[in-house]
Amino acid sequence: AQVVESGGGLVQPGGSLKLSCTGTRVSVDRYDIGWFRQVPGKEREGVSCLSAAEHNARYEDSVKGRFTIARDYAKGTVVLQMNNLRPEDTAVYYCAVSKFIGGRDCNIFESEYGTWGQGTTVTVSS
Repeated sequence: AQVVESGGGLVQPGGSLKLSCTGTRVSVDRYDIGWFRQVPGKEREGVSCLSAAEHNARYEDSVKGRFTIARDYAKGTVVLQMNNLRPEDTAVYYCAVSKFIGGRDCNIFESEYGTWGQGTTVTVSS
């Protein structure tokens, strides 16, 4: 099973990007999906997650109200819509699939995720 991220790029502060997470030989519909990010020299941090069973979402405090995670059932992907981007959002963003079949709620703890993508780079700069 693999997941692939796409949608990263360079954007000005205040701009928007939409990241997508696509699964190969894994159905992202059945598992909790998490988004994480990492800045060089820092630890990876959880950004958001979406539970499989009841589509409950969680967000890290700094992205609440700006980022939205959702499933696109037509495309079989999980998207992270990022609005009002800030320079401090600059990072490599990773999508991850939970180790076990998804439940009612999710957590953005790395230990709960077993399949990771290679990451997509988001740069917010003027």
